[in-house]
Amino acid sequence: MNGNKPELLAAAGSLREVEAYIASGATAVLIGEDKFGMRLPGSMTLTEIEEAVRIAHDRQAKVYVSLNNLMSNEILGELPSYVEALAEAGVDAVEFGDPAVLRAVNQHAPGIKLHWNAEMTSTNYATANYWGSKGASRVVLARELNMDELTGMKPHLQVEAQVQVHGMTNIYHSKRRLVRSYMTHQGRPVDGENLGLERGLFLIEAERKEEKFPIYEDINGTHIMSSDDICILEDLHILLEAGLDSLKIETLLKPMNYNCKVIQIYRTAMDAYFEDPEGYEFQEEWLDAIREVQDPERELSFGFFYKEQVY
Repeated sequence: MNGNKPELLAAAGSLREVEAYIASGATAVLIGEDKFGMRLPGSMTLTEIEEAVRIAHDRQAKVYVSLNNLMSNEILGELPSYVEALAEAGVDAVEFGDPAVLRAVNQHAPGIKLHWNAEMTSTNYATANYWGSKGASRVVLARELNMDELTGMKPHLQVEAQVQVHGMTNIYHSKRRLVRSYMTHQGRPVDGENLGLERGLFLIEAERKEEKFPIYEDINGTHIMSSDDICILEDLHILLEAGLDSLKIETLLKPMNYNCKVIQIYRTAMDAYFEDPEGYEFQEEWLDAIREVQDPERELSFGFFYKEQVY
């Protein structure tokens, strides 16, 4: 059994959310600016990031900054000064998928830890360890891995492992502005209209009208999200037993009060497990508390945790 309690990580989009999520039990927050990071619940300036670090560190929590965007040649020129500013702000780590970020951090801000997050391509320990040999200290494991693959990979990893345990997942991304193009084609010009997170747009397939896939458009293109929410609370103890280092709650497109409740419940379950691992029992009222605030149109599911993969 792993004797170290893993961190509970939550994405935050504002200083208010940073404070609220840490107060609810998160021990790390993921933040960023939408120029450099994608699918963030809100974009924060360097000044706000600096303040977020102060808030978090005063409460013994960590701050990670997302640099997971698809880096263009134009952005590359801004990376050195940006990572230098992040280092001066005192951030604990950055998430990256592009080697250009790794190179910029190694050259201009070597004190910042690197978390490799390549979305669906982080599916084996050899690739994760390769990035570890290049300087990464953590791998963000793919959401498509099932429970056996996740727990079976941990003993072979030479870096920390992070896994998402709650919330929606991204199922499609395009750099193109597909929502704007579609509406214009339908005779609805949308110049000046907000097609972002706040708009509340959904994609519905003709064959599955009961499922709603959130879709939004921002400076990074078009994002389509899952129609259900991962919730591994019932089997959280399996991940804790396996020794995963970081458990992430995805807060995107959820109100703050919902996210605070979810964080509180996962914190309660984690603390109960580590108080008495041998005697730990899942409490149904924990899940009931999440169901009370869950959007009735969004099912809670195990995601890919118990799906057999076919390669």
